[in-house]
Amino acid sequence: MTKTDESSRILTGRCECGITRYPVPDAFLYAANCHCSNCRASTGSAFKPFAGIERGKLEVVEGAETLLVWGDDNENHTRCGICGSLLYSVVRDGAYVHVAMGLLAEDPCIRPTEYIFVGSKAPWFEISDNLPQSEEY
Repeated sequence: MTKTDESSRILTGRCECGITRYPVPDAFLYAANCHCSNCRASTGSAFKPFAGIERGKLEVVEGAETLLVWGDDNENHTRCGICGSLLYSVVRDGAYVHVAMGLLAEDPCIRPTEYIFVGSKAPWFEISDNLPQSEEY
């Protein structure tokens, strides 16, 4: 698949209950597994696998009226207000969104390339592959 094909391919994100849906191009710029305490708390897991894309490329088309936004317009975690699924996080002064990869219905072309914030990872979780690790971001 060429880069042009990838960027024109549209993926579907949806929450657990299906109320909230959003299309997003398969044109992610980066992807990582974040072990910071905020991502662990927001997912209830050892880390959050996410893919980053420009904020303007993601628009909630169903369920926007139910969104629960924790934070402000430029830095937040956005969830479905019905089921609580973490949809994405707005980051980098509002310029990008970190899409929770587990909510994508289709397989994105990108894969996480690193672990970030491993300095605060859960002590009970062991990283067992050879992806690069950063103590912070």
